[in-house]
Amino acid sequence: MRKIDIEDIKNSHIIPNTKVKREDVENAINHVLTQLDLNIAYFGTQFPSSATNKNVYSKIDNIEWTDGFYTGMLWLAYEYTNNPKYRDVAEQHVNSFYHRILHEIEVDHHDLGFLYSLSCVAAYKLTGSAIAKKAALLAADKLITRYQAKSKFIQAWGKLDSQDHHRFIIDCMLNIPLLYWASEVSGNNIYAEIANNHFETSLKYVIRDDASAYHTFYMDMLTGKPLKGVTRQGFSDDSSWARGQAWGIYGIALNYRYTKNEKCFHFYHAMTNYFINRLPKDCICYWDLIFNDGDNHFKDSSSAAIAICGINEMMRYLPETIEDKAKHLDAANSMLNSLIKHYLNQDVVAGGCVLLHGVYSWHSGKGLDEGNIWGDYFLFEALLRYIKDHEIYW
Repeated sequence: MRKIDIEDIKNSHIIPNTKVKREDVENAINHVLTQLDLNIAYFGTQFPSSATNKNVYSKIDNIEWTDGFYTGMLWLAYEYTNNPKYRDVAEQHVNSFYHRILHEIEVDHHDLGFLYSLSCVAAYKLTGSAIAKKAALLAADKLITRYQAKSKFIQAWGKLDSQDHHRFIIDCMLNIPLLYWASEVSGNNIYAEIANNHFETSLKYVIRDDASAYHTFYMDMLTGKPLKGVTRQGFSDDSSWARGQAWGIYGIALNYRYTKNEKCFHFYHAMTNYFINRLPKDCICYWDLIFNDGDNHFKDSSSAAIAICGINEMMRYLPETIEDKAKHLDAANSMLNSLIKHYLNQDVVAGGCVLLHGVYSWHSGKGLDEGNIWGDYFLFEALLRYIKDHEIYW
């Protein structure tokens, strides 16, 4: 097995034995539900844009890679409250997602896991919906058409016969759980085989020797050999984009959930330590981990929320022989406390976000110091994980 460096955790901002109060979590969940109730009336049958403008989402149709996060929030709300009003709207969304995959509307990319795990897999797990199951399986079928067999990865975007597009990105760690689920419910192992092959390729190439992550990795289309790691999201090809590092942490935990491959522990341990060591004073990372307090850059609250979910998931499986296990939990608790106390949007308005101070894309200037819908979702998931035995949608 390939070994990567595991840093010692030396971040003094992480306080030992940090706890999260149940009352704080319940209050935060109620805050999320208040905002969600306003947004249900505001968006109707439409969806929030990926990121806000002055902390308010615009209305869009079901055409973006991020639309599943809003539906996922509805399912989290239904799971927590058992209130049918959330289920009713979420089931309308399921019909929309079925229409989208049936007619192949904006699905020629790898983000089908983000779209269909949180909308249709969630619906199937919570309600047994036959149409949700069918839609999610159709999405899995579409996702595996992007599999590049020679290089053993799922191509992110672009033409499948183009060297310029022959690449995968670390984000796909959260798309492949859809394939593991598809194998479980269909009995067809091809989905899981492709998912595991992509995961193995990611471990080989997209994670650097120091346990930081590239955003993007190119492979040679003719030989199947590795070419280079670059970025389309991080500050530079050599830096570590915070959200990508968080995708790696959570993606490894989810892969272990399905495969029980113990080598996941080594990669998870290394990537998590790297992330924790670069948390600033308030424990909410900047948008790229190369930055810290005093660098005059933006925070990305969504990366913290994703990492919390990943750490919480791996706590179920991580053996006590991993000496930093308790420090990982302290870090997750410190991040969640900080998000609750300092990053919740107190300005509750129609179309508003839940979580402040996120970054969509620094290079494009999109969603800088704004809310984003995946940040809202992962905060809600993180909160639910602290309050009940949550039904994992991934």
